[in-house]
Amino acid sequence: MAKSALKKKARITSKGQITVPHEVRRALGVRPGDKLLFEQDGAEFRVKPLRATSPFEKYRGIGNPGIPSGRKAIVRAVRQLRGR
Repeated sequence: MAKSALKKKARITSKGQITVPHEVRRALGVRPGDKLLFEQDGAEFRVKPLRATSPFEKYRGIGNPGIPSGRKAIVRAVRQLRGR
């Protein structure tokens, strides 16, 4: 899989702040208030979004309304469906 080269410039303010270009924010999937991690690897730096939870967390449980999440709750619900 070939990587596409995205190159954007940003200026550092006198307070050490930068504005992350729109294309970079979009590629990273970050929004206002999100945090970024800067990792150094030799002379190069990588920028990664810091995610506290999985981006799929908001979808957890939508396929089984009324059944709490977790293995025990699902096993209990299946047993009830089977009449055990």
